[in-house]
Amino acid sequence: MGLALIGAIAGISLGLPAAASAGSSDIAALQVAMRAVGLYPHPVDGISGPWTQGAVRNFQSRHGLSVDGIAGRQTRAALGRRGRPNLGARTMREGKRGWDVAALQFLLHERGFEPGGFDGGFGPNTLSAVRRYQSAAGLQVDGVAGPSTLHALRGGHVVTTRTPGGPVRFFRPVPGRIGDGFGWIPPGRLHTGLDFPEPSGTPIHAAGVGVVSFAGFNTGGYGNLVVISHRLDYETWYAHQSTIAARVGQAVSGGMTIGYVGSTGHSTGPHLHFEVRHFGTPIDPTPYLLGYRSAGRAHVSGRRHECRPNADARGRGADPLTARLDRCP
Repeated sequence: MGLALIGAIAGISLGLPAAASAGSSDIAALQVAMRAVGLYPHPVDGISGPWTQGAVRNFQSRHGLSVDGIAGRQTRAALGRRGRPNLGARTMREGKRGWDVAALQFLLHERGFEPGGFDGGFGPNTLSAVRRYQSAAGLQVDGVAGPSTLHALRGGHVVTTRTPGGPVRFFRPVPGRIGDGFGWIPPGRLHTGLDFPEPSGTPIHAAGVGVVSFAGFNTGGYGNLVVISHRLDYETWYAHQSTIAARVGQAVSGGMTIGYVGSTGHSTGPHLHFEVRHFGTPIDPTPYLLGYRSAGRAHVSGRRHECRPNADARGRGADPLTARLDRCP
């Protein structure tokens, strides 16, 4: 059951662990509401924790409610317009205010389309973000957050770009040339990353600032694998390593050594298989690499390649332990 549905039926339990992939738009809307009443002077991140739980308990105590840390019907009602309506209950357009607008702002932020902050008010900045998202997602650009826009934002469509201009950039993980590229490669094999042919033992460097979320052996062909989680729900995957030099939970920056080139897993020789994933879905890393225009890329078939969008849906195909090499989630 999704968090939005849980919020609609039984309130939002702040004692539940946050999803590993992203924050919840309902938790974010709750944080915005708590901040508006002066009880949450912290960043809105959509992740439940002691600060959020403490704010809800303080609010409940002030209003004579049962102090259970759950933003249920009574707590939402006491918040007035800041506690209603649920996301999806109405079409949102400029001038609207409420819980759903705060949730919308958080979803836009999570997808990389900044609304200019979180305040629960559908103003010019939110309007601009909605229009930019609609344009990028191939939707009707009307600035109105209706069912189609919400469906796309909530996971039905992963917006990516094949040209520079997005909010994230990555360093090359190794200095050498690119071998097999992203997409369909001869003889018709689907390739979900970039291959860098390098001698065994070549240091592999983190492509950017982030936190190591996986470091171990993958059973689906990646071999020794390191996964780094970056901002805006981007991940970088570094496969076939001979030796892993990173640990789960480690904070890394661009250029830090996280392992060494090898040929573990399904590999025909020493190389680094490098992936960029957005919400768990492999995307073409090339436009995101700094200096990519001067990189020599191997020929890739013109046949279009798209992984099935699975925003925030972390199943077996996106699990670094069991994900299958060159398979879309």
